[in-house]
Amino acid sequence: MGANRRTAEDLQTHHLQPQPTHRYYLWVPGRLAATGRRTFHIQLFIGLRAAIRHAFTQEERPMQASKTTPGMRSPAVLNKLIFGRIMPLLIAAYVIAFIDRTNIGMAKDRMEIDLGISATAYGIGAGLFFLTYALSEIPSNLIMHRVGARFWIMRIMITWGLLSACMSLVQGEWSFYILRMLLGIAEAGLFPGVIYFITQWFMVKDRARANGFFLLGVALANVIGAPLGGLLLTMDGLGGLHGWQWMFIIEGIPACFLALVVWKMLPNKPSEAKFLTRAEAEDLEARIAAEESAGAAAAGNSKLRHVLKDKQILLVVAIYFTHQIAVYALSFFLPSIIGTYGELTSVQIGLLTSIPWLFSAIGALLIPRLATDGSRSRTVASASMVGIVAGFALGAIGGPVLGLIGFSIAAFNFFALQPILFTYPATRLSGAALAGGIAFVNTVGLFGGFLGPYVMGLLEEITGNKMSGLWFIVIMCAIGAVLTLKLRRGTEDPSKASVSGH
Repeated sequence: MGANRRTAEDLQTHHLQPQPTHRYYLWVPGRLAATGRRTFHIQLFIGLRAAIRHAFTQEERPMQASKTTPGMRSPAVLNKLIFGRIMPLLIAAYVIAFIDRTNIGMAKDRMEIDLGISATAYGIGAGLFFLTYALSEIPSNLIMHRVGARFWIMRIMITWGLLSACMSLVQGEWSFYILRMLLGIAEAGLFPGVIYFITQWFMVKDRARANGFFLLGVALANVIGAPLGGLLLTMDGLGGLHGWQWMFIIEGIPACFLALVVWKMLPNKPSEAKFLTRAEAEDLEARIAAEESAGAAAAGNSKLRHVLKDKQILLVVAIYFTHQIAVYALSFFLPSIIGTYGELTSVQIGLLTSIPWLFSAIGALLIPRLATDGSRSRTVASASMVGIVAGFALGAIGGPVLGLIGFSIAAFNFFALQPILFTYPATRLSGAALAGGIAFVNTVGLFGGFLGPYVMGLLEEITGNKMSGLWFIVIMCAIGAVLTLKLRRGTEDPSKASVSGH
């Protein structure tokens, strides 16, 4: 069967209806421009839903032909089928993970009042999660490589769900620190594990799109988690508990239930998938293995020790480090910053906090698909880092309206950049080196998740100004923007490693 041809049987059996390509790119802004303030969130949710639907069903770009037997579905059809079967589960897992990781942002001001935790102590506790998370990443990912994604993701979800609920037991700074560190250990391996898992199912040119959809979980977590957290904070006094205690309990439990769904429904690799025929699974695994071998051979990196010697991998680490400083500074401090905009209730703060993350979801949907080759990846990565710098600068100097616009610009670019960065290791590494390399990038990069909140909290306590730490973010991301100019993939001509690709 041709790479792009669908038979009537394909359409009937797999419910794949042809859709107009890219229609939602113009439809979403057009609808939003026509809506009033009261329906802003509703229309944006509708737009995101339409974007996701079209992204799963739109016509694919021509794919490289593979040898198929009669009756085998085309690569384009299989790609859509795999997206529909595994990506919703992965996105749901990351939504819950990110809510449980960052919900202390909504609880910050209340915990400071109820427990006497200082801004610096809050920043340390927020960042300590990433210290233990980062140190546990590589061992966790290598274990997953041995035991399989399904079992290991289930284990991760159950332990982090229980520990997130235990955050309700915090009594002071030290118990806050300890539980944040334990939560980091429990959740370690989820993100790099899923990124590695995606490399077992998708060709290189489709991975930025798959990574982008997975990272929708971060945006959706904040869109859902911020208003939900604000609502749960209103339960203060119910059953003798503070509102923030109810928030940790109610938001921690769902991870345990979803873990059982993952165990039942997520196959480890194509050859274990019941929705693929044996021939289809073998063909897909062969094409992916050939592509990985070509990239690793071109870069000369097929063993784990080569990870630390590859300058491009180290470059990705440095860029990701600056990126994570920005992401988690905004995640942990945006609710508190918005609280300075006026006399707002916790629910209002939660709703306003969700606005930048709605734009981050749009960025994750629209931008990564443009990164189809090395030069385009550099261009998009560089532009995204510049957008983050501009957004934080506007947030630092603007009032409530301009500040929120600036944070929305920065958030729009967060997950336009991140999925592109994680396509680079798979073009330069293979096998255990790839699993360890992805974990290495995420591990070192996540130290930015410690540094960003710590510096934000420290500067807030020193100056008494919640905005003062934003300029640190601007400087670090400006450095990251410069570094993106040197990115190149494993099979790419070094002479083309420039923004223009020439």
